[in-house]
Amino acid sequence: MGTVLDEIVAGVREDLALRQASVPEADLRAALADAPAPRDPMPHFRGAGSSVIAEVKRKSPSKGELADIPDPAALATEYAAGGAAAISVLTEQRRFGGSLDDLRAVRAAVEVPVLRKDFIVTEYQLLEARAAGADLALLMASCLPDDRLDRLHDLARELGLTVLLEVHDEAETERAIEIGAELIGVNARNLKTLEVDAGTFGRLAPLVPAARVLVAESGITGQADVQRFVDEGARAVLVGEALVRDGAPRDAVAAMTGLQRRSGEQR
Repeated sequence: MGTVLDEIVAGVREDLALRQASVPEADLRAALADAPAPRDPMPHFRGAGSSVIAEVKRKSPSKGELADIPDPAALATEYAAGGAAAISVLTEQRRFGGSLDDLRAVRAAVEVPVLRKDFIVTEYQLLEARAAGADLALLMASCLPDDRLDRLHDLARELGLTVLLEVHDEAETERAIEIGAELIGVNARNLKTLEVDAGTFGRLAPLVPAARVLVAESGITGQADVQRFVDEGARAVLVGEALVRDGAPRDAVAAMTGLQRRSGEQR
């Protein structure tokens, strides 16, 4: 019996096949010729204080329906006004209720970098991301064997995409370091079981060279969680559920932005 992640990826591949049948890869590559240059999020992430990657997220496999988001562009505009360093857009349809149309709408509404968050397993999806206006793309070590991760990481960089390489254990962290990932996301949620281990970030952060940028993902409910992750070495946090459920997303992002590591706390 497969894991939750296996089931999600199987659905992603089915939906991907339909899109590939309707939009040839050559059309995507042609669209890239007219695409504006991608925005670079790294200077913001390397700047002083915590950065927030604020997520447009309607639902999840672990929590079900989270929020009715009829206008993702309006939500993204609120995030940007609150100081978000980047906007993450879930584009997986079956389990998260997202789409590439959401990403296009967000891209048209904000000037900050936009992340395509999905289960990317093929080169075609990276071309889709860039053609839709993404500046960053998520790659997950948990669903990509070494050779495929290497190829997708290389292609993403060729396309000008910044890769957020997601890990959730020691072996995946070592792979991310070896591949040269600059932006490493530590996900406290194991997508194979959906369980959250609050100690994951603190356990893996010391393994990562200081020159890389660490992003804490999952289990972030407010400012206190952000402060804890910053103290443990995070330069950025990726937050979805807490923001889409908050009645004042602009203020919620602002409260999580710019937090400094407290003296005496070291990665």
